[in-house]
Amino acid sequence: MFSTLLVANRGEVALRVIRAARRLGLQTVAVYSDADAGSPHTREADQAVRVGAPPASQSYLRIEALVQAAKRTGAGAVHPGYGFLSENASFAKSCEDAGLVFVGPQPEVIELMSRKDQAREAARKLGAPVLPAWGPAGLSLAAPEMTFPVLVKAIAGGGGKGMRLVNDPGELAEAVEVASREALASFGDPSVFVERYLPSARHLEVQVAGDGTGAVVHFFDRDCSVQRRHQKVVEEAPASVISEAARAKALDAALRIARAVSYRSLGTVEFLASGDEVYFLEMNTRLQVEHAVTEAVTGVDLVELQLRLALGEPLELAQQDVTVTGHAIEARIYAEDAEKGFLPQAGRALLVEWPAGARVETALESGQEVTDLYDPMVAKVVVHAKDREAARQKLVSSLDRTAVLGLTTNTGFLRRLVSSEAFERAEVTTASLDQAEARFPAGPGAWRAPLAAAAVFLAEQGRLSSQADPFGADGWRLSAPPAPVRLELSVGGEHREVAVRQGPLPHGFLVEGLDGDMPVRLAEMGPSTLLAELDGLLEPFFLLASPTEVLVAHRGEQYRFGLGAGPGRSEAHLDGTVVAPLPGILVSVGVSAGDAVERGDVLGVLESMKMRYPLRAPAGGRVERVAYPAGAHVVRGELLFQLREEAEP
Repeated sequence: MFSTLLVANRGEVALRVIRAARRLGLQTVAVYSDADAGSPHTREADQAVRVGAPPASQSYLRIEALVQAAKRTGAGAVHPGYGFLSENASFAKSCEDAGLVFVGPQPEVIELMSRKDQAREAARKLGAPVLPAWGPAGLSLAAPEMTFPVLVKAIAGGGGKGMRLVNDPGELAEAVEVASREALASFGDPSVFVERYLPSARHLEVQVAGDGTGAVVHFFDRDCSVQRRHQKVVEEAPASVISEAARAKALDAALRIARAVSYRSLGTVEFLASGDEVYFLEMNTRLQVEHAVTEAVTGVDLVELQLRLALGEPLELAQQDVTVTGHAIEARIYAEDAEKGFLPQAGRALLVEWPAGARVETALESGQEVTDLYDPMVAKVVVHAKDREAARQKLVSSLDRTAVLGLTTNTGFLRRLVSSEAFERAEVTTASLDQAEARFPAGPGAWRAPLAAAAVFLAEQGRLSSQADPFGADGWRLSAPPAPVRLELSVGGEHREVAVRQGPLPHGFLVEGLDGDMPVRLAEMGPSTLLAELDGLLEPFFLLASPTEVLVAHRGEQYRFGLGAGPGRSEAHLDGTVVAPLPGILVSVGVSAGDAVERGDVLGVLESMKMRYPLRAPAGGRVERVAYPAGAHVVRGELLFQLREEAEP
């Protein structure tokens, strides 16, 4: 039916589709914006076509440009991936009008199911229970029967956009206004409605597939309750804490809905499960981010199946052919700061290391720039084991061996989350991550890792400054200065000054800063990896050195150590200026213009990546300028203090 497929997306999902298409013998075409020129998905495809400027509205959301790219390259089909135009009925219709196969359901089915109000009504008519809701037409903000809490939801789209949780009636009007404005910006439709919210419910999904003739099967269920801002963070299959009665109701309802619309392609029907009851939420008419956990437990390549259905093949699987083996968990790695409200981050990933033994779907590689133009998800780490606990432990180990240096990600947060007792007991609900008190702190031993990181830094700094043979007689490549080095570290808002010095053991260090000295022994494992021995246990540390700083990662957390004028200090320039050695917050300023200072005096303190760096005067003199007040955000290399050397009397 077609031999060439255009993938109308970017990043890891584009790579996933391209590789599945290649296994079926199809030629592939990638599309890219100017920001993605030369990115992994463009290199993987047989051809790549530019579709516009970096903003998605000028590239990946341009229907005409995407259709023209397909026609220009001889593609006979278009796969939308997920996000962007994947649930846009107009895009599906434009592809069909141009003689292209749209790899997804029929445009009229997308139109029906992409609007949550229509999908709710269709599900209700088929006997699927729905939660009480109000609106959108003539939405009353004072409905006497409205029971709080409620969720304001955009009619169109998904991904948590246009959604606001409301606990108090007095907050409803503002939430509706904000959600409506966000929905208009994200989906071009300001319509919202209000739905009853169940804080302790589980978010349950059922994966379905159909061939358009009424033949449909399900691939069992997933639990996607671990969310922040109504966006998923960790998913697992099968759902482990719902009742069998709720599971049976969800599977049956999903099949009835898919069969009623003669569904073609992959789709996901979403529910809230509470006790033995389930409530229909929506149907996603596309491939899901979390499809990998379903693939892991069923052994079915869902993207390949989706392409075969688009090629016109019948659904050959019968329901009894689909079985579940073991348990799978997926953790989404986002470029975001989990400690600051999960704010998206941008920057360059200087060093990227992925764990062996896990399925990693990503387009992120060392040296790649991550912009704020697109979704902040940069990777998915997926594990599969015989049961949930074995899978959880495997995921913890995999995150220990994951490092993204130079770019702020949620990797450390994910590691703390999946190793927590709450996650082990499957007690994390859809509301947990948005509660400030549930940020899953590192615990009583939180200081051990950064102290060990300080020893790794000191060893690397000694290697960088050594003029001798860096390998030495025994092949050990790291050396260290004999004098102790003092560093100021920050963990969880607590600050300590520590001293690191060489220890009596070979390749050993002593770190002062706890109740007594903490011994750390290092062993080399690779060009960017060291093993640090703590209490007899070896743990991997990843490191990367530049002329101005050393980056160290451990268990997903990232620590920065400035070089410049000395460990943990600012860069000192001969012209009397002191600049920021790395981006961060100027947490304190200890001098004012006109103050006299001596060499080494602390001018202020910069905090970055949970560590504090004293900014010291490079020479004696008088402060001529203080560029920023305390609390200011600064970038690396920015002028902070200007000093004027005074002539001796």
